[in-house]
Amino acid sequence: MQTRTLGKYGPAVSALGFGCMGLSFGYGPAVDHRHGIALIREAYERGITFFDTAEAYGALNEEMLGEAVAPFRDRVVLATKFGFKNGDSKSGMDSRPERIRAVAETSLKHLRTDRIDLFYQHRVDPDVPMEDMAGTVKDLIAEGKVRHFGLSEAGVESIRRAHAVQPVAALQSEYSLWWREPQKAILPLCEELGIGFVPFSPLGKGFLTGKIDENTAFDKDDFRNIVPRFSPEARKANQALVDLLGRIAGERQATPAQIALAWLLAQKPWIVPIPGTTRLHRLEENLGAGNVELAPQDLERIDTALARIVIEGDRYPAHLQQRIDR
Repeated sequence: MQTRTLGKYGPAVSALGFGCMGLSFGYGPAVDHRHGIALIREAYERGITFFDTAEAYGALNEEMLGEAVAPFRDRVVLATKFGFKNGDSKSGMDSRPERIRAVAETSLKHLRTDRIDLFYQHRVDPDVPMEDMAGTVKDLIAEGKVRHFGLSEAGVESIRRAHAVQPVAALQSEYSLWWREPQKAILPLCEELGIGFVPFSPLGKGFLTGKIDENTAFDKDDFRNIVPRFSPEARKANQALVDLLGRIAGERQATPAQIALAWLLAQKPWIVPIPGTTRLHRLEENLGAGNVELAPQDLERIDTALARIVIEGDRYPAHLQQRIDR
């Protein structure tokens, strides 16, 4: 596995990371604890050194990751996040300094470590000045409890304000072939300020794998049930993008998921996607993207085709869309 450095200020990590969210949160019941640990360890054995979790994914998620990486803790980079009231993503934001400190202490215990390698604000809190939030993380860095500072789904102004207090190592936001909004202002800003970019949902919450269509039924607790982009009508309309990936994948002896990840890796050398999975064969498939090198003509062909494809459906329901920082 090749390595990449997250901007000017961040750590060196594997070119693909591992998003742990789905092991216990968002897509249905949590996986068996032993299975989750085995999958994380297998990811490490296959070259992944960058693992992403969050307080909001539940204590089980951080604990599973902490137990899994304990034998090789010093050889991996662990990222976690603060920013939701009582750690509940449905309860609104809370980035008060005292809350940030409390989350840091709890995460250190869950992760079985003495430092958090990358500590993200999960969402911007409109009630707490960015300077106060960033200043608190700066203090935690000075104390040795945190190594690097990150933001998630933050807008241009928020990023600039936070970065002026404590250099931002990485911005984590949604970015994929079916959500390219970061290309307009966020990626240019990251390049200007030397901030690494970590795309979450790089496979469009599974849609870009080609394994989901308008007839796919999700688990009753799967949050995609309330996402407009995953309505049966939107899935049917958005199939054109998956068809495009399928054609290119067939020519390259790859899978649609591998083409989608390879496209992201080709955008900038400081972009590190974090696909997640609960299945070993999907992990193997994702890792195979590192062997797919898209030529300039491939990228041009994809961009030309994307210009003609209109993606249907919002990526969040209305009540969550309001939380996105502009």
